[in-house]
Amino acid sequence: MKHDEKEQTGHFMDLVLSRQSVRAYQDRGVEQEKLHLLIEASRLAPSASNGQPWKLIFVTDPALKDQVADATFSTMVSFNKFVPQAPVLVVIAIEKTRVVTQIGGLLKKRDFPLIDIGIVAEHFCLQAAELGLGTCMLGWFDEQRIRKLLHIPARIRIGLVISLGYPPPGYRLRNKQRKRVEEMCSFNRY
Repeated sequence: MKHDEKEQTGHFMDLVLSRQSVRAYQDRGVEQEKLHLLIEASRLAPSASNGQPWKLIFVTDPALKDQVADATFSTMVSFNKFVPQAPVLVVIAIEKTRVVTQIGGLLKKRDFPLIDIGIVAEHFCLQAAELGLGTCMLGWFDEQRIRKLLHIPARIRIGLVISLGYPPPGYRLRNKQRKRVEEMCSFNRY
């Protein structure tokens, strides 16, 4: 993006450009006011038929948070070893959707709840970035173990775990490696 284009994009594009997966955190808690803003940004996320098929579980107790963090990696899968540094973990549980959404999903072969938790997760992460917080969405975790630790009923799936906290000073903003526009977008035909 050229400098003059950046000036015209506004605050939202600045936020999109600054939001990244953060894999290191300061040893510092997240203020309650900021957690409440994250909750509100998530609460306002749109969803199919306004079903809001999610429950966000904020894991802030240090001992419990460490146990949940340990369930995001193992000796064989070590790429989430940074997670214990995060002072907060947010587990997004997938709640039952409205009947109309379930029927529509079956007819259209769409998993609307997964789409919806993607939307709520991005609302959460963009709000966190605006507040100076870092996040990383985690799709690799021991679902059974986390479900047991957090007393999540067996019928409820866990969609994502998000690490949350303050990045260390000077945490490098990485260049976004993305497909070229021509590869990811077209007009009027595939």
